Amino acid sequence: MDISPWPELSWRIGVEVELLAPTGLTRESLALRLAKDVGGGVTRFFHAQTEPSLAPGVEVFDNLTLGFRVEDGAGHWVASCVDDLTLQDDLRIAAAPVDGWFRVLSDDRRLLNLTKHLGAADGTLLDALVPVAAAFGTEVEHFSEGMMRVRDAAGAPVLLGAPLPGERERPCELVTAPLDADHAQQLDNLLAPAREMGFTVPLESATHLHFDATVLKTPLAIRNLARLWQTWGQTLKVLVRTNPACRQLGDWPPALNTLIEDKAWLGLPWPRARQALEQVGLSKFCDLNLVHLTLDDPDKDTVELRILPGTLDTREITMAAALFEAMLLRAIAPEPVERVARRKFRRRHANGFIRQLGLPQAVEVYWLAEAEGCSV
Repeated sequence: MDISPWPELSWRIGVEVELLAPTGLTRESLALRLAKDVGGGVTRFFHAQTEPSLAPGVEVFDNLTLGFRVEDGAGHWVASCVDDLTLQDDLRIAAAPVDGWFRVLSDDRRLLNLTKHLGAADGTLLDALVPVAAAFGTEVEHFSEGMMRVRDAAGAPVLLGAPLPGERERPCELVTAPLDADHAQQLDNLLAPAREMGFTVPLESATHLHFDATVLKTPLAIRNLARLWQTWGQTLKVLVRTNPACRQLGDWPPALNTLIEDKAWLGLPWPRARQALEQVGLSKFCDLNLVHLTLDDPDKDTVELRILPGTLDTREITMAAALFEAMLLRAIAPEPVERVARRKFRRRHANGFIRQLGLPQAVEVYWLAEAEGCSV
């Protein structure tokens, strides 16, 4: 593939691309292919997710499903292939479970963390549950259709286990290791095999970009970024053609704006600013996810852009990354960003915004052309 149209990026970025395996293949199939390409191997692990509960009085169930970590010959993480419960409409819900695929459920995430620590992800469902049952001094209960349950010594339910239903082995969120250099080439090394194997873009799919947040941890940078997003976020969603079927998007809580516009905000040291951000009710499930700024967790130290549509096109992803990287560079500049009301998409406004970011010429031309083709 010709890489000349691909932009150069300087930010440390992790990419998540939501894909769907063709019938007969699974996310493990892609992981095995990627491992072969890098002369490495695949490790199966438990991947945690949350879904709404249908049980009365229980808001959500936390799940463990099977993920596949790809490492190169030196043992370095390259990518992971995991499930994504938001991908549903392309699947045959009535399809029979595939042998060896299962999930573990609980209404208490701490019990799933215990399962991740004690249970075996590379075995059967029974291998996952028996060590947990033993820790509670009980045995795994067996029911029809492969269902299993763990209860504690007092009879209270701890875990449920079940074969994975309805083609849930086919969704594949491809999660890259952080990319520091040669972003486009490294990303295409992962996407090209998926294209060759017939992986497709699901109906509800999105692409998420995680930008390293190290240099964003100042009150001014957060205010600048928030003002940029509040003004131009809707324009950006039109420009990048956000998938209307994508789930789990939305705005920040109003309390965030109240916080960052308070006259005391800019004078806060970062630890106090982080604590204040933690109190405003941020959610991961929004257009621009700032939750990781509040966690003080070096493994999740990112700002996450969630509005990009699903795609297997490396150029589309890296052009979007270049556009947002320019916004982040403006956010960390010492000059305050002016507070401007939210802009609805207008081509002349979009063009002005694109030109003010100081983008490389090829990137600017790309996005001006995209703006020209937008209709709302």
